[in-house]
Amino acid sequence: MAARGTMYCWDNATRGLDSSTALEYARAIRASTNILRNVSIMAAYQASENIYNLFDKVTVLYSGKQIFFGHVSRAKEYFERMGFYCRPRQTTVEFLSAITDPNGRCMRNGYEEIAPQTVDEFVAYWRQSPEYMALVDEKSRYSYFANPEDTVTRFRNVRAREKMAGQRNRSRYLLNYPAQLWLAVTRGFQRINGDRAYTIARLFGCVVQGVIIGTLFYNMSEGTSGAFSRSGIMFYALLFNVLSPLSDIPIAFINRPVILKQRGYSFYHPSVEALQNLVTDLPIRIILVLTFTVIFYFLSGMNNSAPRFFIYFLFSLLPTFCISTLFQLISATVKTVSTANSVAGIVNSAFIIYAGYMIPTFSMHPWFRWINYINPLNYAFESMVTNEFHEREMHCNSVIPSGPGYEKVNRENQVCAFSGSLPGQDIVSGDHYLEAEYRYEHDHLWRNFGILLGFWALFIVLQTIFTEYLKPHMNKGNSLLFKRGFHPVDNGALPFANKRNSTTSVLTQRHMMDSFFSWQDVNYTIPVKTKKRDQEKTRTLLHDVQGYVVPGKLTALMGESGAGKTTLLNVLSQRANLGTVTGDIYVNGRPVDETFKRRTGYVQQQDVHLSETTVRESLQFAARLRQPADVPDEEKLAYVETIIDMLGMGSYADAFIGTVEKGLTGEQRKKLSIGVELVAKPSLLLFLDEPTSGLDSQSAWAIVKLLRSLADSGQAILCTIHQPSATLFEQFDRLLLLSKGGKTVYFGEIGPNSQTVVNYFEKNGARPCMDDENPAEYMLDCIGAGATATVSQDWAHVWENSKDFIAIKDEITNISIQTWQQPDRILKHELESKSLTGKYATGYFTQLKWMLWRTSIQYWRSPTYIYSKLVLMILVGLFAGFTYWKVDDSVVGLKNVLFSILLILLLSAPLSNQIQAHVFPSRELFEGRENASNTFHWSILPLSHFLVELPYHLLFSSILFCCFYFPTGYNTDAENAGMFYFVYCVLFQIYYISFSLLVVYISPDIPSAGALTSLLFTFKVAFCGILQPKSEIPGFWTFMYKVSPYTYFVQSILGSILHNKPVVCQPEEFNVFQPMDGMTCYEFAGTFISRAGGYLNNPEATDNCQYCQYRSGDEYLARSMDTEWSDRWRNVGFFFIYIVFNLLAMLALFYLFRVKVWKQNRSKPNNKKDNFLADADAIRAKSCENRKGSIPSSRRRSANEGKEWWIKPEPSGSQKLHIDVSPYPPKA
Repeated sequence: MAARGTMYCWDNATRGLDSSTALEYARAIRASTNILRNVSIMAAYQASENIYNLFDKVTVLYSGKQIFFGHVSRAKEYFERMGFYCRPRQTTVEFLSAITDPNGRCMRNGYEEIAPQTVDEFVAYWRQSPEYMALVDEKSRYSYFANPEDTVTRFRNVRAREKMAGQRNRSRYLLNYPAQLWLAVTRGFQRINGDRAYTIARLFGCVVQGVIIGTLFYNMSEGTSGAFSRSGIMFYALLFNVLSPLSDIPIAFINRPVILKQRGYSFYHPSVEALQNLVTDLPIRIILVLTFTVIFYFLSGMNNSAPRFFIYFLFSLLPTFCISTLFQLISATVKTVSTANSVAGIVNSAFIIYAGYMIPTFSMHPWFRWINYINPLNYAFESMVTNEFHEREMHCNSVIPSGPGYEKVNRENQVCAFSGSLPGQDIVSGDHYLEAEYRYEHDHLWRNFGILLGFWALFIVLQTIFTEYLKPHMNKGNSLLFKRGFHPVDNGALPFANKRNSTTSVLTQRHMMDSFFSWQDVNYTIPVKTKKRDQEKTRTLLHDVQGYVVPGKLTALMGESGAGKTTLLNVLSQRANLGTVTGDIYVNGRPVDETFKRRTGYVQQQDVHLSETTVRESLQFAARLRQPADVPDEEKLAYVETIIDMLGMGSYADAFIGTVEKGLTGEQRKKLSIGVELVAKPSLLLFLDEPTSGLDSQSAWAIVKLLRSLADSGQAILCTIHQPSATLFEQFDRLLLLSKGGKTVYFGEIGPNSQTVVNYFEKNGARPCMDDENPAEYMLDCIGAGATATVSQDWAHVWENSKDFIAIKDEITNISIQTWQQPDRILKHELESKSLTGKYATGYFTQLKWMLWRTSIQYWRSPTYIYSKLVLMILVGLFAGFTYWKVDDSVVGLKNVLFSILLILLLSAPLSNQIQAHVFPSRELFEGRENASNTFHWSILPLSHFLVELPYHLLFSSILFCCFYFPTGYNTDAENAGMFYFVYCVLFQIYYISFSLLVVYISPDIPSAGALTSLLFTFKVAFCGILQPKSEIPGFWTFMYKVSPYTYFVQSILGSILHNKPVVCQPEEFNVFQPMDGMTCYEFAGTFISRAGGYLNNPEATDNCQYCQYRSGDEYLARSMDTEWSDRWRNVGFFFIYIVFNLLAMLALFYLFRVKVWKQNRSKPNNKKDNFLADADAIRAKSCENRKGSIPSSRRRSANEGKEWWIKPEPSGSQKLHIDVSPYPPKA
């Protein structure tokens, strides 16, 4: 409305609203249309007659073609004249919707052969009708009096007067660009203020990471031993700052529909939003980087000179701004968030590798050297390092030769074992170190500053351009995708009467228990958070609700929005997990037991299904696991086919469920949800939560007729429903009506033509119901439903004091007593039959078998997930293999081997995120439906995902091994290469699969899982000994070095490559020193070399002795990584321990965090069957003697307690039966 439009389109705007609220909404649209004199077009599903009469014109579409347009009062007459019949009390909207459905429309006698049948016949009839001629004539007359050119001219003149000064006349926007930017920036800061929790969480993450990395590198040595650590901490800090903007990519896609929508309203240029995001993100980003930098910078003991600190801070900000803008640019150029994440991940990986730390610039091969030139991180890292080491004089911590026997050697005969050192000098210049180690120069500092500014400006310009011309993702429309080799079969056009007869004939063959389900005085309260922690408040959602459901009856649960309809269903179906439930809920006069959920079905309002499975496969899975194990599989599958035929789903039974945008329609999804519950053969009750919500009138009619057929076949059904028409409402037998606060205002029969319920309200003071009025709307209007409605009396109080209320309570009590007095054999059968008393219908391994079947199908039909995993592994393998192509035997080569291992280990991070995103829908399905219905044991779900993920990773990691291992030229000896393959391609894959599943199964959502994965991944990588050697890790963090699994993976993989690998130093890598006079190099340094390792390149020389620190890769392993080749099998044992720990923790924490919460409201089975039967016999005998007895309300019980039902006799002389609910058996 704020857009000041001349035409408004409202698409299903009344979905989910009750009849009164929907009518109020439609009246508001009518009023705004009259006042503002604009045009409103509304697509309304299940609109009542009152809503329909508010409109002026109506159009009817059939398969995308118009078959009528005219005044609302003429539509019904038009189609009746055509030969169709409007049923009594059928609304006009229902009648018009039924016209487009061959199964829903009714012919008048004598018009069967005359009336149109196909779409083309309807269109031809319309084009020849007087109404169409009148429409054409009306359009012509309007065009004559309203000249379009004059209208456009007047409109442009008005717009020109409203535009700001300086705005172009042909511009579609009223405000100029600066004004748009100012308003957008203001809104941007308002959004940040409204989502302070997200900003605080980011700030908290920076503090935690800053403390971790600062204490890991705490008070680094000022000498040469701390130089490697200084480079490592700067590289790590750079990575943290440039990886943090990855979390902004999903936000960009969340905001995109809003941007495109508001551009369509001519609010502002889309590029304004890009610049706004840049401006509002700057202060937040500065605060985050500053917080992180201040903490780790001073904890680690870096250069505390003020100019050096601010220069470092400057070069921390600029690459962060560059990468953040680059990620926004990528988001503006691709269509999906998954593609954006993939592209950003690949680009970021390339930038990280070629930043100059993981591989020095002089070791880069020419085919990838260009990445270093276009890499902002390269220039930032060079500036950081030169800023830290420039003019730094580092005391040598290790000289050659030294140790026992060399105490009296002159300093002129020694050299510092460090890059950039000079013979005979005890101090190493930081500038010499930079030249020798990185080929960096301090003179490049401010040149790099200009280059980074240039990169940032370029990214801003490109982002602005691409955002300005952003195009919306076009939806190609809903379509069904079938399994290969299957084609749709048109069997959905059968007359509904035939389907109803088949439904009844099929379901009556089932064993339907003549069970009576009742509830009395049900109250439900939940805790409410208050500002003061010491004060506790509760809110009552249900207040003394009573009712019952019997087989063969269809009971409607109605009320205004927020009256507690869904809450009552959750309480009755034992799905309420929070708060306190009091009252009685009985089946045949006995409290519900563990088998209750297996004997009932619950169709949720949200149709949650796996998109990769077909309709038939979903039904087969449910039937195989929810029907008793003693039922043959052939019989289960045959029953599935029966349900498919009964629900009319044969034409799309082999179609994939898909998504809402591309897959089954709303009606088809709802039928599938009902079918999933029906194939379980619920012998007691079927709950449905708003099955017609969001459907058009004809689809809603089809669903309700289906429910009517199920009820006629003997099924007990309790169903919430919104906006029912009179014809829909009369399909129900009974009504439970709730008012605000969850209070009962009516329960009883509806009666023929709804006369029973109407008479109740009229005799208790309500206004008379009009003959053409919808009884459902009449009742809601009487009780004051709607935001602006008022009532003259409290209808809940009226009900509690009415004779009907007393009659219902007496009826519930009498039937409870009668059902309680069933023959002994029925009670014993229910308790002793394993198929009923078992929590699950099938055994554990049967559940695992079919869960593996479904999970395998889900993965096989997710080609995007599988291909992205495969492509990522191949690309990283080839990229790493050719980046470290034919690694030489030098000392730099040893470091390159180390960082190449780090690179392929880092691949586990994006692969973990992929696993978690793919697994989460299955966990949602389990939590939403399968766990509540006891479909399978909770441990089956994570185990099945683990077992199905494993083969893909074993295969793809083998391909990565070939792409990476052989191009690098690593040790191809069978033992070494085999150890590498076994550790990385088998054990490491098993490890991070189990770790990924562990995290996702304890996290509330995917963003939380990603954040937790990143935090734990940071710990594992930071403490594995690569960025900070073990000898430099502070004492209070050494336990993390030992705990980190990556420590042992690095040791094992590195050992398999470097074992027995000779080291040949390059000329610039030798440490050159002068021997004492009269001695050869070997005579002078032989004792030192025998103790410290390494070798002399010229042992017989008498001057310029060339010493290489390492003779073989094993010496590098021992001195740098604190491991030996002989530790490989010890490490393998550690890997198995980590894997087993992950699996056990995954199961234990999944149960504690996600499963145990739901189980707290379940009753525990009573194992003492004999005692229970004896007590039941005694109480039954007592009830026979006291026919006037009743079953009173049970004690108050918490929904969060474990409960066990015990039968406790009342004290002597009592005439009541008492069911005691307590967590422990009563004492004797």
